[in-house]
Amino acid sequence: MISNQVLQATIDGLKNITRIDLCVMDTEGKSLATTIDHVEEYENAVMNFVDSQADSQVLQGNQFFKVFDEHQLEYVILAKGDSDDVYMVGKLAAFQIQNLLVAYKERYDKDNFIKNLLLDNLLLVDIYNRAKKLHIEAQVKRVVFLVETKHEKDANALETVKGLYAGKTTDFITQVDEKNIILVKEVKAGETYEDMERTAKVLVDMLNTEAMTTVHVSYGTMVSEIKDVSRSYKEAKMALDVGKIFYSDRNVIAYSSLGIGRLIYQLPMPLCKMFIKEIFGENTPDEFDEETIATINKFFENSLNVSETSRQLYIHRNTLVYRLDKLQKGTGLDLRVFDDAITFKIALMVVKYMNYMENFEF
Repeated sequence: MISNQVLQATIDGLKNITRIDLCVMDTEGKSLATTIDHVEEYENAVMNFVDSQADSQVLQGNQFFKVFDEHQLEYVILAKGDSDDVYMVGKLAAFQIQNLLVAYKERYDKDNFIKNLLLDNLLLVDIYNRAKKLHIEAQVKRVVFLVETKHEKDANALETVKGLYAGKTTDFITQVDEKNIILVKEVKAGETYEDMERTAKVLVDMLNTEAMTTVHVSYGTMVSEIKDVSRSYKEAKMALDVGKIFYSDRNVIAYSSLGIGRLIYQLPMPLCKMFIKEIFGENTPDEFDEETIATINKFFENSLNVSETSRQLYIHRNTLVYRLDKLQKGTGLDLRVFDDAITFKIALMVVKYMNYMENFEF
């Protein structure tokens, strides 16, 4: 259904051009948009016109026209006056609103199709049949972006994203829940994942400045077939979730950059608990003091380089060695040994995942 604001803008534009007053009414004679004062006095005339077989008619010295939506009467147009010029303007108004009905219906159908496509609600044969009917290219490279807003039902953020891609008919913007905005973007020839990263950063910057809201943006991998768009959407969802756990300092996260975090995210909780108990026993990294945690993180940042880590921590090399020896006694893992460092790093990530999931469930 066309909004009343759009109907009003349409007839205002026509009046500015033709200087003829117009009114759009529903099938019960109620005004939806008008440039005519006291339009309620034409309600009975409209009801008589609705019941008639005519598509256009002169009543009470004014021209009346019907607008149909697939043979169903949707609107009645009133053009003030009964001259030939008024008749022509009334026909133009009816034609314009008829075209708006078709455009809005197609837009709604496309949005419905994209939502069902993302949620895997369509059979394979239906995907291609409906895509063809809606004039959506099936074999085009696409990628799905997911924009998570700070607040649910953020209309400003949605309108900002729509405005950014308003002129791009091959891109689709929709929502399947109240917190996430979905952008299904066509990938042009020659575009790479670096271009997708830039697109994500543009979304973040635009929403920060225009909509005044903090967002996180994730995106999946590029797919070449329309049937695989749902896969890119699932990847974007996973990237958003994994990013919150392991990369909370980033506001843009790509599925392809998740690394080992993606594997840990898919581990069952009992297996995680068993693994942590085997590594740390009754103690967990949560019980390490801040100094130890800072030392571990900086040691990993510097690729297990003792000299560089001690320099950045402003401590003597022997002090760092003492801390690492103390950690080895407590955990049985020597972070200077690559295999032990890998085990410790994974264990830290598993603990972070467990804490997140426990808080989420709570």
